[in-house]
Amino acid sequence: MGETPELFPVLYGLWRCYQIRGALHTAQELGDQLLTLAQHQDDPTLRLAAHAALGSTRYFLGEFAPARLHLEQGIAQHTRHPHRAADARYGEDPGGQCYQYLAFALWFLGYSDQALQRSHAARTLAQALAHLATQALALFSAARLRQFRRDVPEAHELAEATIAVSAEHGNAYQLAHGTVMHGWALFQQGQHEEGLEQMHQGLAALRTAGGEVGRPYFLTLLADAYGTVAQADTGLSLLTEARTIMDQNGQRFVDAECHRLEGELRLHQTEPDASQAEGYFQQALDIARQQQARSLELRAAMSLARLWQQQDKRQNAYDLLAPVYEWFTEGFDTADLKEAKVLLDVLEK
Repeated sequence: MGETPELFPVLYGLWRCYQIRGALHTAQELGDQLLTLAQHQDDPTLRLAAHAALGSTRYFLGEFAPARLHLEQGIAQHTRHPHRAADARYGEDPGGQCYQYLAFALWFLGYSDQALQRSHAARTLAQALAHLATQALALFSAARLRQFRRDVPEAHELAEATIAVSAEHGNAYQLAHGTVMHGWALFQQGQHEEGLEQMHQGLAALRTAGGEVGRPYFLTLLADAYGTVAQADTGLSLLTEARTIMDQNGQRFVDAECHRLEGELRLHQTEPDASQAEGYFQQALDIARQQQARSLELRAAMSLARLWQQQDKRQNAYDLLAPVYEWFTEGFDTADLKEAKVLLDVLEK
């Protein structure tokens, strides 16, 4: 029927369905159509929603720098034309989505403190809008960012808040997300059996709700947990499942972490294979560098440096890790950077 006023929200709804299902290449094509339509109509509200769609999709594709650009453009639209009520046609408020996904992209790009600031802005906006779907997303997104930063107490508290809001208002999708994150936090605090059970429950509920886009990320958390309790083979099977999903749908935002964890689990098998582990660590480094994912590059460099340390290659380990650590200008209170500093001090002696 042509470019009717109803075309944009219909395309946006299609984009949302494809993204939740994890069909990211189709989602990106729809996002491009949304942006073209928004620019043609010269409507700031539509431009905001289009940039939110493209930014979040490119984040899941592992294209963190392009995602950042779209999300910052969306926030610029939101700042110039603030909306005090969320548009029900778009589910969660697009302005809130921009802040939340920008927080994720910034963390991957190595700007942990700036990521935290955007996360706070997302929660402030959600509270001001008093929009339940946006509030649930903001709470879970804040919990996810704390998980990235390995801030267990904060992630635990925010996961509980996500579960409470989602359960009260029947938001099965975010309830599943909150359940997985709550299970992760419990596991990290030593409640291994209950934590694993909740993570499995959340993943099952997420599949029932039709959510595939976040499954690889959650599967890596679960795989890492099984490695901690000396069940490396179970962890490796979960990583295989995660990679299968990524290969089918194009989800690459945890590709480097998936390879790094594969290496770690290979070292924790009954018969460790250091050579194979080193190969996975190198692949994780290559992927992280291609994606400009400095935070994941740091983790991969630490894993490989520790392996080389055990093999009495201390100078090689130091030469690898030092320049990665020295790139960072913020986030020095996070667990990853603290551990990197300790490791460098040991390697330097």
